[in-house]
Amino acid sequence: MRIQIVTAGTYGSVAPYTGLGHRLMAEGHQVEIVTHAKFADSVACCGLGMRPLVADPFEGLLAVQAGSRSRSAPRAAYESGRASREAATALVDAILEAVDEKADLILLSTLAAPIGTVVAEYHRVPSAGVFLQPEEPTAAFPPCVLRRRGESPVNRWLGRAVNAGFDLLYAEANRRLHARLGLPRRGTAQLRRRRCGTLWPVWHGISPTVVPRPVDWRPGLHMSGYWWPHTCERWSPPAELADFLDAGPAPVLIGFGSMMPRPAEELGDIALRALRRAGLRGVVQSGWAGLSVATDDVITVGAVPHDWLMPRTAAVVHHAGAGTTAAGLRAGVPAVPVPVLTDQPWWSSRLVGLGVAPGVLPHAGLDSDRLAAALTEATTNPSYRSRAAALAAAIAREDGSGEVVRGLAGWSR
Repeated sequence: MRIQIVTAGTYGSVAPYTGLGHRLMAEGHQVEIVTHAKFADSVACCGLGMRPLVADPFEGLLAVQAGSRSRSAPRAAYESGRASREAATALVDAILEAVDEKADLILLSTLAAPIGTVVAEYHRVPSAGVFLQPEEPTAAFPPCVLRRRGESPVNRWLGRAVNAGFDLLYAEANRRLHARLGLPRRGTAQLRRRRCGTLWPVWHGISPTVVPRPVDWRPGLHMSGYWWPHTCERWSPPAELADFLDAGPAPVLIGFGSMMPRPAEELGDIALRALRRAGLRGVVQSGWAGLSVATDDVITVGAVPHDWLMPRTAAVVHHAGAGTTAAGLRAGVPAVPVPVLTDQPWWSSRLVGLGVAPGVLPHAGLDSDRLAAALTEATTNPSYRSRAAALAAAIAREDGSGEVVRGLAGWSR
């Protein structure tokens, strides 16, 4: 089959699909990833086709969210909502231009699905969801934009309320989309009901060991297991990093990916002071925040594959994005989550519930004392390492990409 995978957002919203796409390609399919041009090298390294989305509105959205620290809560919420609506609207033209009407199947991420399903239907191409977060309401847990808590019927109501809000963010984009295609307009809530009523299939790139499939989900929703990013065959570790790892005990990895919870200088100072107080070595990933810390016991690096670096660490401090959370669990190392926004508090709570993290450190209250205490607990209490190792062993037995391949085996144009 000729398959397109359409995804938008940060690197964490793209990397898992390189592994899924590579597995589909190995099964004989022709696979093309549709995403932002800045990720072209990551896609090309996998041997996959690449078609760029013309618009990349998410850097602006992240900049707005990073600047929210200096605004009042109501103003920050307003600016974030406005930027989200603008980002969704910008995706309309981008997806319309990028979707291949001759494709046999279009796979859509969470952010691409509200637009991509309409475009695929217009071209009479089958589509399915490939989501990195659970979106369907359930009593088992609250929606992933809220902090995780126990099972309750209230969770299902909260899930519906959050989805209604998500649909509102796409309302203007949906109007533009239907106008561009010359279609009678259907509301975003109506389109969601249609996806549910037709049992539109969704595979979730999440380990069922980490998040078991809720028993009250409708048919067609699958918890397949993780899709691991495909590491470029040409990659090799920087000599300076390899020498640092060999020169002493396993360090702590500190990185926040595309998040900017504090100015780089302030965040770097917190990290350095915490590592010194905990008596630990550190590897700091610069990320979008531009962190830079360098001493005899701390090294700063750029992008390094998680599957190579994380197993060589004593613990990982991260923002608890879906992909980074998965990578840490795969590596079998304790976590210190510092969530910033969207689904990150949800995943952070899950890490604590799984017994691999001593607690959640909200970014607003992060300081060197709290971080040092959490690092000391994570690296000296053997229960976290033991539980992380057990989870990693269970996850290693799963085949998330294979589950999708087998599930799609019956699809045809």
